[in-house]
Amino acid sequence: MKLRLLSDADSREIYAAAIRILREMGMRVMDGDTRRLLQKAGCREADTGHLLFDEQLVQKATSSVPKRMVLFDRDGEAAVDSADTVPYFAPGLNCINVLDPSSGVHRLCTIRDIRETARLCDRLSNIDMAAGLGNPSDLPPSEQAMATVKALAEGTRKPLAFIAHDEKEDEEIWGYLADLAGGWHKLSDKPFALDLTGPYSPLELGEEACRRLRFCARHRLPVVCYPALITGAAGPVTLAGAIAQSSAEILAGIVVHQLEQPGAPVISGSAVLPMDLMTGGIAYGSPEYGLACLGAVDFFGDLNIPTWFGAGCSDSHTVDAQAAAEAGMNLQTAVLSGTSFIHNLGYLSAGKTGSLEMLVLCDEIAGALKSFVRGIAVNEETLAVEVIRRGYREHSFMMDEHTLRHMRTALWQPVIFQRTTREQWSETGSALALDRIRERLRELLER
Repeated sequence: MKLRLLSDADSREIYAAAIRILREMGMRVMDGDTRRLLQKAGCREADTGHLLFDEQLVQKATSSVPKRMVLFDRDGEAAVDSADTVPYFAPGLNCINVLDPSSGVHRLCTIRDIRETARLCDRLSNIDMAAGLGNPSDLPPSEQAMATVKALAEGTRKPLAFIAHDEKEDEEIWGYLADLAGGWHKLSDKPFALDLTGPYSPLELGEEACRRLRFCARHRLPVVCYPALITGAAGPVTLAGAIAQSSAEILAGIVVHQLEQPGAPVISGSAVLPMDLMTGGIAYGSPEYGLACLGAVDFFGDLNIPTWFGAGCSDSHTVDAQAAAEAGMNLQTAVLSGTSFIHNLGYLSAGKTGSLEMLVLCDEIAGALKSFVRGIAVNEETLAVEVIRRGYREHSFMMDEHTLRHMRTALWQPVIFQRTTREQWSETGSALALDRIRERLRELLER
């Protein structure tokens, strides 16, 4: 079940535009060793100091990227597979604030919040990867990334996603994870973490991104390569132009990555964050955010590069009808895109606020969508002609052995969403959805 946005011709035009950008404008490469690596591979220096990439170099790099990326849990079992048809879900990262589930107040994130997020990720059945949702502001900046990874690793055995502040922190985090795995080779054979880095918009590969991409490639560790292009500010306001620019930036990062170690695992996806020009804020809840993600999945899928998709997020500042509507819309779009990696669940305030209540809500939606994306199985057992023969005269389907055999799997069962009668709802206190979300969150954290 797949929704395709771009036609083959659209995808080819975006690729041609990205190649023109790299060939005619190029990338500002801030790391000296990486500049020399690229120049040795054939990149020429423009009058602006940017390095110009030719199409042959890009094609060679994209052709060596593995078509599949698998992340494992700490027990060595495959947990997230980019080639699977069933989607896998993860929270977002690096929010400044949290929405306190006890008081309903927005406040700065702490390391305690990260630990609670790790426990919640471990206990939510539809969350397949862990991430911190926030940055622990009660620790010095130099300790925040490592403390977040340690809290996640201590709170769950699911794979985790992380962002370091710089390449030094990045190497220290990977060293810690290698110790947990029992060595670098064991970690690269069955990786249980995913590093996020990438270029800056417009058209810049910073020292940190270059070194982190090359470090991950050298050790064959999985990495996400993508920038964060804000439309109308760091790139064109039109989605096609924004996708073309961000794709050029990503392709340049992939060239660096694959030059260091051809065949090392890397994924990408949408790097486009639509900006509401009326407010100046990023519009995660907008239809354009979903369109940009869909376009990127089509584009990179055509290049056989694994992708991921941002969803489960809202511009609302609390868990309300807007948050549910926007998250439901972008999560539905994400599962129809055909990608298996879906992240950013739990975001409010356009990615500035992390919410455990929102994550619980998104887990419920994710469960429904996992059922939806499996589609309809059509075979002799499910067509049930003999069941119809047995039951049509006396309306005896309810007690038929076929019904008993399939009763637990034929219909997805919600945990939070209700299907009671109005009378039953009234008799049990007329609880609203947010009341049930908060009750579910308390149950999970108190286990």
